[in-house]
Amino acid sequence: MEISVVERLEELPAAEWDRLAGPDHNPFLSHAFLAGLERHGCVGAKWGWEPQHLTLRDQGRLVGAVPLYLKHNSYGELVFDGAWAEAYRRGGGRYYPKLVSAIPYSPVGGPRMLVAPVPAAGEGGVAGDARWMAAVSDQLTEAALEHARTLGVSSLHWLFPTEPQARALTEAGRPFLPRNDCQFHWYNRGYRDFDDFLDGLTAQRRKQIRRERRKALEAGVEFKILHGGEVTDSQWAHFHRFYVSTFDRRGGYPTLTRGFFQEIGARLGDQVVLILAYQAGLEIAGALCLRSTDTLYGRHWGCDRELDGLHFEACYYQGIDYCIRHGLTRFEPGAQGEHKVWRGFEPTPTWSAHWLADPGFHRMIARHLQQERVGVARYIEEMKGHLPFRSPE
Repeated sequence: MEISVVERLEELPAAEWDRLAGPDHNPFLSHAFLAGLERHGCVGAKWGWEPQHLTLRDQGRLVGAVPLYLKHNSYGELVFDGAWAEAYRRGGGRYYPKLVSAIPYSPVGGPRMLVAPVPAAGEGGVAGDARWMAAVSDQLTEAALEHARTLGVSSLHWLFPTEPQARALTEAGRPFLPRNDCQFHWYNRGYRDFDDFLDGLTAQRRKQIRRERRKALEAGVEFKILHGGEVTDSQWAHFHRFYVSTFDRRGGYPTLTRGFFQEIGARLGDQVVLILAYQAGLEIAGALCLRSTDTLYGRHWGCDRELDGLHFEACYYQGIDYCIRHGLTRFEPGAQGEHKVWRGFEPTPTWSAHWLADPGFHRMIARHLQQERVGVARYIEEMKGHLPFRSPE
């Protein structure tokens, strides 16, 4: 098999890459999303995200790939290692550059080793598929490590892989350290409609959510949900203004361009879900989501006007309602946010795996992560105690 490093995803045909992404059609792993980031200057040396995608070919056929970036900072990763970088600096070392397998600016779970279906001539069945996936994943893992050593970077990180991939990377004998964090996800338990979801909550929380939803309606706010192909250039311009305004208020860098949003809307179509809020006929806020076949991902939000309940309605309740109406099983509204718990979002572990080139630093981080995992597990259990669901009768 032949390993290559691809610095521009446009060099690969979209169909060839997309057949690796799996049956759930995760939009963040799509050629349209990743190549769009590159084409519109949302990644690159300017932002510290230099593409170094790995590809694996078997007799010319693309059978595996890793979305991989040479990083000169930790911006947009959402797995926080600033303390590691500082410790490296104090020890006289350089933490940057490093290699990261991740989706830029997107703390969303999914495979980081993309594997094509087992060849038709290969051994089929569950066992055969598992052996094929393990063999390709092993080669991709080793190729990523070899690339890190060749570049002389401080470290290699796999951010938000699936739990099975995280466990495979960190099993005994592997050089990667496991790390856990927590996000808050909503799960669809076959609800008929939003009221059916509310019926499963305690009376106090049910009343709070209804009161919160009424605030936006009483302010005369109306919502419109559009899929990518339905959004006009004018509406994308409004949303991009909202997006930039969030960074103006909170700090950080608005790396995603209006052209990028327009392109993924056109190319991903129904996988792009734009929620726009109107007051007196004018766009005043927007929330952008992407969806796979079973999951809605909340990504970006912004507004012109601060109104009571507007953020929660646009970013959470409209998304829950969308999932119920479209039969999606999960809603991932983004990183962090304990305030999501009483609104029905459940604490859910996330995963990452890390290799540090310096043996002493690797051992130090291993001790730190062992303690951190205990703390994260306790935090998840504590948050479960605040969930708003009624006890089964």
